[in-house]
Formats: sequence, C-alpha cells, structure tokens
Amino acid sequence: MSELHRWLQAYLAVRRAMGFKMERHEKLLTQFADYLAEHRVSTLTIEHALAWATSPSSADPRWWAARLSMVRGFAVHLHALDPAHQVPPSGLIRHGSRRTVPHIYTSYEIGSLIRAAGQLSFPLRAGTYQTLIRLLACTGMRVGEAIRLDREDLDDKLGVLTVRGTKFGKSRQLPLHPTAAAGLEEYLRLRGRLLPQPHTSALLLSTRGSRLRYERVWDTFHRILGQAELTPRSPTSPPRIHDLRHTFAVTTLLDWYRDGVDVQAMLPRLATYLGHADPKHTYWYLSAAPELLALAADRLDSHQKDPR
Repeated sequence: MSELHRWLQAYLAVRRAMGFKMERHEKLLTQFADYLAEHRVSTLTIEHALAWATSPSSADPRWWAARLSMVRGFAVHLHALDPAHQVPPSGLIRHGSRRTVPHIYTSYEIGSLIRAAGQLSFPLRAGTYQTLIRLLACTGMRVGEAIRLDREDLDDKLGVLTVRGTKFGKSRQLPLHPTAAAGLEEYLRLRGRLLPQPHTSALLLSTRGSRLRYERVWDTFHRILGQAELTPRSPTSPPRIHDLRHTFAVTTLLDWYRDGVDVQAMLPRLATYLGHADPKHTYWYLSAAPELLALAADRLDSHQKDPR
C-alpha cells in the first residue's frame, strides 16, 4: 500500500466520522490512488488529477466533473498536510448547468437492448445484463441500487424487492409485476446452474461470481447500445442507462393521464416508489416528454371548461 493509499484511508475515516457514507468516493478515489501508484507519482498534481478524471474520453463531461470533484476534496485534505499536493480549481471541467433531456425508450428499443445484451460473451454475463436492463425498466430503480441488491433482498413468495441504503439513506420496498418476479426466478435458476457458489451475496453476478462494478456496467451498456443500433432523438441527448429510470417514470405518468387518474394526487406515490427525497424531484418528469405536456395541457383545458 502506497503512502497516498494510507492518506486516503485517513481521509475517508475523517469524512465518515462527519456522517458521510463515502462508498462511491472510496471506490473512485482508490482507483485514483491506484492510477498514481501505477505512474509512480507520490504527489497529487492537477495534471494527473485531470488526466484520470477525464477518462474514458467518451464519457459524459458531467461524469468527468464528478470524478474531479471527488479528487478535489481529497486534494484539499492532502494539501493541508503537505502544501506540495496541488488542489484542482473548481470549475476546471465545464459541463453546463442544464439538465440533460432524457432519452425515453420505446418498448421496441428496450426489447432491442435486451436482445443485444443476450449476445454478450458468456451465458451468465448475458443473463445478468438482460436481467439488469429488465429490472431497471420495470422498477425505475437507480443503477447503483440494482448493483447493491443482495439475494436476500428478493422475497420470492411475495414478489417484492427491498432496496436498502439508497441515495438518501432510506430503504423502500418495490412490489414486482408477476412477469418481473418470474424473470428474476429464471435468472436465479441460470446463475444457480452456472455459478452455484458465488463469492458475494449480490443478486446480480459478474462472470467471476462477484458484485457488478458501476464503471464496468457503464462500459458494457455502451457496447450494448452500439449493438442495438438505437437512434438518438437529439445529438445532445444520446441514450444512457439512467434513462431507463426516466422512461419508467414518464411511462407511468403517461398511463395515468390516459386512464384519467388524478396525477397530482398520485405523484407522491411515484416519488416514494422511485426513492425521491422530495416529490418536487418527481414533478420534473412532467416536462420530460412532449406527449406528457400535451396530455397535461388537455387535462387543464378540460378542467377550465368544466369548473365543477
């Protein structure tokens, strides 16, 4: 273990003592420390921080900015101990303040993704990514939440998933559609046959029997996208794995509008299902698709004409 790795452990301990979880920080900053060790660098420099943060070159600039932000926090800690360590200035990576317009997948596109995932090398890998895509599409959970699921989080009898340790430190239960529950049971039979003794308690397994890594999932999904040959709706809004969550939310709202449901009354339920800390974050989805805006406008117009 290098000296930077030891300082990293001390930094994480301090932050956790302040109440921060630091799970993602630990993963990424350990990779950064590994990167510096491979380059035989003992002093953190802006040049090396920027080089590490902006890889892979095909990633979204917001992802680069998030990685550099994590490095910056660690750099501030190191600089206080030794001024030789450089602190990357804030705003070094410009990524814009506008929220990315999500790609709302059609049913056909989701099917194309699942078929493309089935072409991945190794049966377990193909089955795992097919299950991941289906799970994200039918529950709207975050990618990190799906990766953190343990086998015991699935109640086979009730068809319920328990999502623990979410983004805001809360847990929630997600009732599954019978077809989704059946799909998970099929996946469990597959992994039981191919890898009866995994090295982890994770629900979704890698070919080595370990828990999936977010960075590897991101890379693999981009390969699946290329294989599925999906067409972006806009040059600035290419399809992303997180857009499966957006698609679930928007599709749910569309169905409610078409069925004449009181959407305003139902939004808190959707917020709870998605794990939003505040329903106001769920309201954003109302503007995520032109069809939603049109249905909302029609609903408002009908209320104005019939004030009863």
